[in-house]
Amino acid sequence: MKKTPILVVLFLLVCLPGLYFAKRLIPVLKSRVQQQTSDAKDLKGKISLAIDDWIGYYPISSGRMKKAMRSEGYLLDISNDGGDYPARMKMLREGELDFAVVTVDSYILNAASVDFPGTIVAILDESKGGDAMVAYTNVVSSLDSFKSFNAQTMPKIAYTPASPSQHLLKAISSHFNVPALKKMSRNQRVETKDSQEALKFLLEKKVSVAVLWEPNVSKALEIPGVAKILGTESTSRLIVDILVVNREFALKNPEQVDLLLKTYFRTLKFYADNQEELEKDINTELKLSRDSIKKMLNGVAWVNLSENCQAWFGISGPGQIAEQGLIDTIQSTVEILVESGDFKEDPLPDKDPYRIVNSSFIQQIYNVGIKNGFATLSGNPGRGADVGDGLSRPFKPMTDAQWAKLRAVGSLNIEPVMFQSGVADLDVSEKEKLDAMVSRLKHYPTFRILVEGHTSFLGDAAANLALSQERADAVMRYLTITYAIDSNRIRSVGYGGTKPLPMQPGESERAYHTYRLPRVEVSLLQESF
Repeated sequence: MKKTPILVVLFLLVCLPGLYFAKRLIPVLKSRVQQQTSDAKDLKGKISLAIDDWIGYYPISSGRMKKAMRSEGYLLDISNDGGDYPARMKMLREGELDFAVVTVDSYILNAASVDFPGTIVAILDESKGGDAMVAYTNVVSSLDSFKSFNAQTMPKIAYTPASPSQHLLKAISSHFNVPALKKMSRNQRVETKDSQEALKFLLEKKVSVAVLWEPNVSKALEIPGVAKILGTESTSRLIVDILVVNREFALKNPEQVDLLLKTYFRTLKFYADNQEELEKDINTELKLSRDSIKKMLNGVAWVNLSENCQAWFGISGPGQIAEQGLIDTIQSTVEILVESGDFKEDPLPDKDPYRIVNSSFIQQIYNVGIKNGFATLSGNPGRGADVGDGLSRPFKPMTDAQWAKLRAVGSLNIEPVMFQSGVADLDVSEKEKLDAMVSRLKHYPTFRILVEGHTSFLGDAAANLALSQERADAVMRYLTITYAIDSNRIRSVGYGGTKPLPMQPGESERAYHTYRLPRVEVSLLQESF
């Protein structure tokens, strides 16, 4: 055998792999050099998240969220798959995605075939008017109208498959006694690529009924003769958007899950307090008109950290009662999907909804937040609960609207602070009562304080209102001056005689109006994050 062919073969065996690896490695090495010689050298890693165009996903995919994550050393890699839920679930299973946002129904429907690769770690939002069934009223004026149709006369309905619109249609079929909806033929079901196309078919009268989402719901209602039959503003916990994390990622990187959730709730809090900034950012990033933005935002109800805990995950704070709304939603969704024929039986692992839920991350954030006043979420790190004795710690100023959103924790146990008739001056004995109350207040350094003044409801209402305000102001002034309580933390309000206590059995009119109704109460309020 000649040596030349052997040498050629050896050359190819040695050089080709080298060329291949060089081709693959050179870009990697160049990227590494670029990173190490720039401000990107502090990058700790990349976190991938899949979304679609639903406006409820904006806060978690916003530029503000990305910047906040980048400041912590992580690149938030957002991919928009246009609502391809099956592909999204497969990528989650393969570890190509760390997080995915999806509705509860779409997760159950598409994750069952890939063994539920993720667990639900947060509720993002709930559709509240964002989705609706609309129709020409001369054909369908209410859900009961469907009862007059049979298989041949049933009107055509346009909807987008594998979307919240289809789930709303399934829910209506399941929850209401409308046999015609359950037995629709292929000719009566007009499947569209999106809500815009469904609206087009309605406008052209190719269908009499359409299930849409905003801003197309509002546009449909501008068509003469079209009305809303049922919208999600009239439903509760039906179309719910969730954040799902890959199971392996959560096990290996719990600190990154914690960081993403904290950053998200901080971003959501900022937008809740700054509606104009939200609209401006959406307009800048998504290039939507202000009119469309307002219509879309009216249909979404974001769920903050406090609501996640107390209304959805069954996590309660001091003096609070929590609900497990997420478990209820999962179970009711399974019932709808089984009744609609998507599954023969409950598809959940061991038929257990808790197998697809992980409340530990939310629980940890909430527990730590209760202790430190949510310093890491409010944007004031470094001024935690260990500042002094908890009385002089600083608080951020709040608007009237923000104060109105605070949750009442409860009234502090305090002996009635009394005043001489018609005056608002504090006697020494009344100041001693406040001193005793402050010893209890020190145990709750993260709560805001509301001082409430009350009077009897006898006499001139306007004068009573003014007097109650003066008395509340006097108590607030004493607390801020004597104990250096931050003025941003405390607020006084006078109610006059508008909130009387119930009269006790055997109590005289004089004792009731003179001694018990004129009072000042001190309540603690908790900020919702």
